Amino acid sequence: MAVGTSAQTGAGTEVPGLEGVPLLGSLLDLKADSLGTYLRAQRRHGDVVRIDVGPPGLRMEMYCVFSAEGAQQVLASESANFRKDNPFYQEIRDTFGNGLLTAQDEDYLRQRRLVQPLFTRKRVDGYAGAVAAETAATLAAWTDARDGIVDVSDEMMHLALRAVSRILFGSDVDATVDVVHRCFPVITDYVLARGYSPVNVPRGWPTPGNRRAAAAMDELYGVCDRIIAERRRSADAGGAPAEDLLTLLAGAQSSGDAAFDAAELRDQVLIFLLAGHETTATSLAFALHLLGRHPEEQALAREEVLRVLGDRTPQAADLDRLPYLTRVLKEAMRLYPAAPVIGREAVAATEIDGYAVPAGATVILAPWVTHRHPRYWSDPDRFDPDRFTPEAEAERPRYAWFPFGGGPRACIGQHFSMLESVIALAMILRAYEFEAVDTEVPLGAGITLQTKGPVRCRVRRTGR
Repeated sequence: MAVGTSAQTGAGTEVPGLEGVPLLGSLLDLKADSLGTYLRAQRRHGDVVRIDVGPPGLRMEMYCVFSAEGAQQVLASESANFRKDNPFYQEIRDTFGNGLLTAQDEDYLRQRRLVQPLFTRKRVDGYAGAVAAETAATLAAWTDARDGIVDVSDEMMHLALRAVSRILFGSDVDATVDVVHRCFPVITDYVLARGYSPVNVPRGWPTPGNRRAAAAMDELYGVCDRIIAERRRSADAGGAPAEDLLTLLAGAQSSGDAAFDAAELRDQVLIFLLAGHETTATSLAFALHLLGRHPEEQALAREEVLRVLGDRTPQAADLDRLPYLTRVLKEAMRLYPAAPVIGREAVAATEIDGYAVPAGATVILAPWVTHRHPRYWSDPDRFDPDRFTPEAEAERPRYAWFPFGGGPRACIGQHFSMLESVIALAMILRAYEFEAVDTEVPLGAGITLQTKGPVRCRVRRTGR
């Protein structure tokens, strides 16, 4: 990535650099522990830090911004100057298509106009029944858990994938879930490896990695294309319209915008599958992990659930009646943000927090770091849901907490994520008590936050 000269940067103090090794900079540190590297950079050098990655001649200079004010500038107030043009987003675009996550300019605006009506609060609230049904099925399977232990990371990934697949595809859940569960890890590992590498061979070369990824992508694309084709054949034959999100996407129209063609539909489906299950699964898994380590907070959350719901199935209207459970989830998303790192590219030279950032620079935001910033969070590593009372939230800068991004590119599915998370967590806590078995969980940053081992909890039926 070309970086501007001092003549291009304009005003501002020179950005301090994180120490690295002469030939590779901080490349090996980022590969080994990217989250720890970003945290160390902020602790040593402050809120804007340059990290050099790769050998001379191929080196990328990353300008890391850790303050809430800087995050607001990049994502909101000067968002037009910070584009999704960095190499990592290009790898996602080349793999998962040009859907809402990766599209830009008029492509993005058109897609957003077409998709926005499908994510209104009223529409999303209608998915509550599907979430509750999948949660009930997951809980029923735990009665056979060996030694009463479940890996909540795997279980929540399975639950979230089934829920989003049911909402997207309706009756085609089982065929989709198996393919996604098998293919997504191969594909995301491939994207991550290429995103961190200073040089990549062309995707068309028959290397083992390219061939594995291509086979996984072909299988994943195939199942999406088959379901899309079946929906369109049914519609052409005059069949009763399905109510799943895919059917709604296929029929989406807005003034002056053509409907999605088959390839564009697949791009949207792939992005919704990626963003719609891994992020929610991460929030749920770590909420359970944290409650399993903090029995007093777990008891408070369960008491609220029992008082509000009794034995009935939760509905969308219950979200506002479960404020403590919502605070638990927000605190879990603070400590374990599903998108721990966000990248952009600066179009023009600018100044962030008083530091000069050149045109063409790769700019990194790290919710993982900002969510632990001692300026905004006292005792930042401590689990405390009461950080998210309305009074406490009003005292902090808007972008001290941004697990869903922000500005004009904020996640369109954030209400759905909260709906799914609150309903699922309420049903789980009503049925089971949790005790964390793995008190420390090794982590890494892929496209989303990744666990590098199990997140096991011992579960006991509550009698309800």
